[in-house]
Amino acid sequence: MQPNGNVYPDSKEDPFHTPDPEAMRYNAKTGQLVWSSEGERIVKNNYLILEDPSVNIISTDGKYNDSFVLPSNLHMQQTQNGPRQNGVFEGLSFAENFKTLFVSIEEPLFEDGPRAGLKDSSAWIRILKYNAKTKKPEAQFAYQIDPVAYPANPSGAFKINGVPDILAINDHQLLVIERSFSTGRNPSTIKVYLAELNGATNVLNTKSLVTGEFTAVSKKLLLNMDELGIYIDNIEGVTFGPKLSSGRQSLIFVSDNNFSKEQTTQFLLFEVQ
Repeated sequence: MQPNGNVYPDSKEDPFHTPDPEAMRYNAKTGQLVWSSEGERIVKNNYLILEDPSVNIISTDGKYNDSFVLPSNLHMQQTQNGPRQNGVFEGLSFAENFKTLFVSIEEPLFEDGPRAGLKDSSAWIRILKYNAKTKKPEAQFAYQIDPVAYPANPSGAFKINGVPDILAINDHQLLVIERSFSTGRNPSTIKVYLAELNGATNVLNTKSLVTGEFTAVSKKLLLNMDELGIYIDNIEGVTFGPKLSSGRQSLIFVSDNNFSKEQTTQFLLFEVQ
């Protein structure tokens, strides 16, 4: 529900207040749910929608309780500043026994340079660190995403590489999913990286990442799902599952089919060695 107690409208009813939910995590300490919305940014002739992204706290029956403070560089703007459309808050993960909340941005802010392209055209996104008690941002870290894995067909069609979800291992290491999709090729290329935040510069007050005058988050490739030999759809979520009969930890990935007949919903179960 919205802060006023009403159910959120859909885009036909009220496109100016329609959320775009992406991630949800349960806070076992408070018994509440936290979910992210990408908001909306549509800037066309005689048509303007600017709805800020948000990280919201709700009760388990859906009632609004509170929200996290939005940093100044994450407000939607009519000019090419701040977040891009459909490329903002995608991943959430609690750490430090629910004292910290990490939030990932899917694609670069306008100030941080162009979107990922082909070959060597990588891009910069930001990972936010929140104090879960005060709900205020403590840091932002620069993370470099890979180029788009395959060219689109036709060549000018849609393609993307971005971060759809993250999962905290501890207070300084995250599993980061990079999801690359190109029109004309149904499977997505999904890479899972181990990201190390220790040693990375806090770029909370850095207006642009274009200069590169900072130390980025280091990352190590753990898995490229292209190598599994199976069809991989639009993986957008990851979580730790229950312990397996072997005693080892399970790891579960889930895809988003975008309500498309051309896509499928998948759950992928892995055993952590």
